[in-house]
Amino acid sequence: MSNLTLQGGQTAVITGAGSGFGLELARLAAKKGLNLVLTDVQQDALDEAVAELSATGEQTGTKVAALRGDVSRAEDVQALADLCMERFGAPHIVINNAGVAHGGLIWEHTQRDWEWVLGVNLFGVVHGLRVFTPLMLAAAQKDPAYRGHMVNVASMAGLLNSPNMGAYNVSKHAVVSLSETLYQDLALVTEQVHASVLCPYFVPTGIHMSHRNRPKEMRSEGKPTASQMIAQAMSTKAVTSGKVTASDTAALVFDAIEKGQFYIYTHPQALGMVQTRLEDVVQGRNPTDPFAGKPEIGQQLKTALREEMKG
Repeated sequence: MSNLTLQGGQTAVITGAGSGFGLELARLAAKKGLNLVLTDVQQDALDEAVAELSATGEQTGTKVAALRGDVSRAEDVQALADLCMERFGAPHIVINNAGVAHGGLIWEHTQRDWEWVLGVNLFGVVHGLRVFTPLMLAAAQKDPAYRGHMVNVASMAGLLNSPNMGAYNVSKHAVVSLSETLYQDLALVTEQVHASVLCPYFVPTGIHMSHRNRPKEMRSEGKPTASQMIAQAMSTKAVTSGKVTASDTAALVFDAIEKGQFYIYTHPQALGMVQTRLEDVVQGRNPTDPFAGKPEIGQQLKTALREEMKG
């Protein structure tokens, strides 16, 4: 297997590039002289990113193309691919990064909640895979020296099932499954295009502020439920206290691309919980208490939710 060596003149497509992982990935790519094709649902954040990265490009040779878009919309992802082909040709790296978080008891998610979370987190990756993979495979057929790599951003929530985070868990498990299948399918047809899945744990990004990007038609809906507000507070505390930064994560991703490494973890120490879950599956045990290591947190959550349900 021949891996991709990152160098100036190559092209990287990054979704959700206006903040968090996406912006740090774009910054690192710009430092390496890669051309960038970026999208984000927030026009102002995207504009700021383009201005910053274009300034970096004056020193490194990076050229930047950007298009505001919602990755849950197939036509927006297609437009991004059209822009990429028009400006730079087939991309060498595609990072399906855009994502949103939404918590609460699983039966309290509305249909719109499910459509929003799965639309961005799962179908955003599906559209990226469906639209860009054929372009990369075509480039590989034309040029034996071409190398391509797709990175899908999942989460440790794609390997675990924390309570009170149902829609998010479901979406990220689907991304892990999709990515593993992509890896195997690519291996059937080419040695030139590879794939990875990023499973970050708690890293300080804007993911806990996802409600700022809820579709306009959802913002007028009823107030969040008690479980959703509790999930929001817990997510904010966990994410903002993370010690591994988004910049650290970007470096891990690019290192994994060059090594041809499939699973990318920001917190490998969390894999003990994954192992316990998989042992539950293999041995047919009931799911282990996710708060076994920190029972006080589990008790706080249980007490808060039961008090709210009493009304």
